[in-house]
Amino acid sequence: AEAVEHYQATTKRVYDKVEAFPKPTIAQIDGFCVGGGVALAICCDIRLCGESSQFAIPAARLGLGYGFAGINRLAQLVGPSFTKEIFFTARRFDAREAEVMGLVNRIHADAAVADAAEALARQIADNAPLTIAAVKFVTGETQKDQSARDMARCDAMVTACFDSADYI
Repeated sequence: AEAVEHYQATTKRVYDKVEAFPKPTIAQIDGFCVGGGVALAICCDIRLCGESSQFAIPAARLGLGYGFAGINRLAQLVGPSFTKEIFFTARRFDAREAEVMGLVNRIHADAAVADAAEALARQIADNAPLTIAAVKFVTGETQKDQSARDMARCDAMVTACFDSADYI
């Protein structure tokens, strides 16, 4: 019980920090993305994978419990029906299935995933940084309960965009 508690607390800290990181994050998925790999990937803003990538959360086969935060992240991304299918079946899904579910944004040739991730990062970096930061923050707020949203910060970040040299 102590080891499980320590593991869950540690992974929660990591996943929360990745999800809350103020800069855009890209998961570059090469090959298998299973269990904790999926949990980490869904904390990222964008997920790219290779054609032969495969995804699974085998918790039901292993008797593992998944808490609210992990299931909620997945359900926010792929919806409740696909979340249940992923967990209930514990089977592997190929890249095309993952794309249909919304688990990945784009599929690339296996040899091109790293280049695609770098090109995407450069494309994002070439855009207005205040706009990128505002969109990331506001999108995150849409995933919270209405009472927990920081609408003042959302408004301030949008205003900062219009007051910036990038806009002017």
